[in-house]
Amino acid sequence: MQATYRGMDRATLDREYNARATVPDVGPFLAEYRRRTDAARASLPCRTDIPYGPTPDERLDIYPAATPGPAPVFLFIHGGYWRALDSADSGFMAPYLTARGACVVALNYALAPGASLDEITRQCRAALAWVHANIAAHGGDPARIHLSGSSAGGHLAAMLIAGGDWPAAFGLPPRPVAGATLLSGLYDLEPIRLCHVNDWLALDEAAARRLSPLALPPPAPIPVVHCVAATETAEFRRQTHDHAAFCALAGCTTHSIPAPPGSNHFDLPFALCEDTPLSRATLSVMGLDSKSL
Repeated sequence: MQATYRGMDRATLDREYNARATVPDVGPFLAEYRRRTDAARASLPCRTDIPYGPTPDERLDIYPAATPGPAPVFLFIHGGYWRALDSADSGFMAPYLTARGACVVALNYALAPGASLDEITRQCRAALAWVHANIAAHGGDPARIHLSGSSAGGHLAAMLIAGGDWPAAFGLPPRPVAGATLLSGLYDLEPIRLCHVNDWLALDEAAARRLSPLALPPPAPIPVVHCVAATETAEFRRQTHDHAAFCALAGCTTHSIPAPPGSNHFDLPFALCEDTPLSRATLSVMGLDSKSL
C-alpha cells in the first residue's frame, strides 16, 4: 500500500489515530467524565449553560473560585475527536481547582459532522472573547486566562493561543491568553486528513493546513504545559513533542510533564483533579499553590 504520510500508509495512520483502541472499553471513562461533572455541579456554586453565541451549542459553564476574585481563569475545552462530549462532561476538575483559587470555565461547542472544524474553531474563539469580556462579573481575571484542552480540545486550545491577527476580529487584545495546559493534543492535521477521522471532519489539504496550530504563527511567549498519556501511540507522542518544540522556539516557557504511570488517552485529564505533577505545574504557571486555600 502506498505511503501517505511520513512513510505511513492509511492503515497505519488509522491505527495511530485510533485513540479508542488504546483502551479495552472507552465507555467507563466517558461515564466518569459525566459522573464527576454532575458531582461538581451538585456540590459547587456554578452557573451552567450560559450562552456565548446565538446557537444552542454555544454555551459554557462557570465554577467560581472558592475565594473572592479576581481569580485566574482555567478555561477547559473537551475532546471527543471534535464529534463527541459536552460541557456537561467537562467540569470534573472544578472541585480541585476552585478550592485552590481558580475560576473554572467548561466550554461547549457544536460537533462534527454537523459543524465544520472552521466553525468549531470560530465558536471557541467567540467563547474566549465572551470570557474575556464577562468573566470579571464571576470573579475571574480576564488578564489571567489559562487555556486547557485534551485531545481534540488540545487542538482547539492550541488554536486559541496561536499568533496572528485573528484576536482583533473577535474584539480581543493581541495577547488574550496568559498560558495553556495541553493534554495529548493534535497540532498537525495533515495525518488526520489522511485517516479515518476525516470521515467526519471532511478536511481538504488547505483546511488541514489552515487549522493546524503547527502551521500558524507561533504563540506569544507564554508558559505552556504539555503532557501526553503514558500509553499513547507514537503519533500522539510525536504531535506533543513537535508542538512543545514549536512553542519553545517562539520563546514560550515550556513544561513537558510526565504523565501518571499507566495513564491513557481518556483518563489523563483526571490528573487535574488531584495533587499530581501535572496539576502542580498548571497551578504554578497560573500563579496558584497546590495547597487548598
